[in-house]
Amino acid sequence: MGFEKITILGVGLIGASFALAMKKHALCTHVTGYGRTESNLIKAKERAIIDSYEMNAKKACEGSDLVVFATPVGKFTSLAAEIKESLKNGAIVIDVGSVKGDLLYEMEALMPDGVRFVGCHPIAGSERSGVDASTGELFNGALCVITRTEKSDDNAVEKIAEIWRTFGSIVEIMTPEEHDRIYGLVSHVPHLVAYALVNTVADIDASYLRFAGQGFKDTTRIASSSPDIWCDISLLNRENLLKFIELFKVNIDKLSLCLKTSDSECLREAFSKARALRESIEN
Repeated sequence: MGFEKITILGVGLIGASFALAMKKHALCTHVTGYGRTESNLIKAKERAIIDSYEMNAKKACEGSDLVVFATPVGKFTSLAAEIKESLKNGAIVIDVGSVKGDLLYEMEALMPDGVRFVGCHPIAGSERSGVDASTGELFNGALCVITRTEKSDDNAVEKIAEIWRTFGSIVEIMTPEEHDRIYGLVSHVPHLVAYALVNTVADIDASYLRFAGQGFKDTTRIASSSPDIWCDISLLNRENLLKFIELFKVNIDKLSLCLKTSDSECLREAFSKARALRESIEN
């Protein structure tokens, strides 16, 4: 299962943590990093997260047995087109992005003959970001979704699944379409709602935000996420999100009607249903 050389495209929290986990479990010999900011790559090398780095993506991927796309998802296809001529026969390419769907099929189509692509989404993160927050333990106990298509190579899928299991991850395999439906609801829409909630307060009076308690901070924590990253994710999963937003509006309208009619039983029923469902989620 080991690899001689791996390349991390995007040495941020997830990319750097993947590199550290590979090293911790002795799954590779050499890690090359690629990114836009040389100072970040220098820091990653000084901290032994990567062994070398390149500012040219194509050069970074030369001779690699495993290439990991850990950049923002909006850059995937242009980067894949840039590096495809340097990918060695027999290499496996994976991503760690949080949206799949059409993007995954586009990535598969960009792979040259003899190169296998496996879509991955580790459900792991941190309040902090970047190489400073990276750790080889990030994926231990976390769920990792692997997406399989008709073009997927079974051996490559199993090899990548075994890497995540070695990290301590719980692996689930599903189609790209199912992945985007699920994470559209449990991740992407919540981000949109968090952004909208903060903006709603600001529409009335932004100074009110200084009075926010822990409940508001917990509810809107993800509104601190990168606007660029979440713009890409939202647009790539827009068909699902448009449907889910309409359903969310239905639920908001139900609560609005309960308030208009002073129907305490209606409110209590809605709150109780949500509370029971929320408490069924394992922390």
